Amino acid sequence: MPFRFKLDTIMLIKFIIVLVLFIIIGSLFSALFFLMKNKGVDDDRTVKALTLRIGLSITLFLALIIAGYFGLIGHSL
Repeated sequence: MPFRFKLDTIMLIKFIIVLVLFIIIGSLFSALFFLMKNKGVDDDRTVKALTLRIGLSITLFLALIIAGYFGLIGHSL
């Protein structure tokens, strides 16, 4: 039998997921800004922003898989 969570817990999980997605998108746009600002000059800020985006995306993906496995999130079709 799946666990029953309070509505507050479910909304908190949804809020965290949306927040991380906005951070990922912000990191992507900051990398674009650094790329356009420097125009080919060797700069680590673009690489760091893209590395952060990739790390957050992988972390979010794994967290969603683990949350689905333990029944913290479900599907609704």
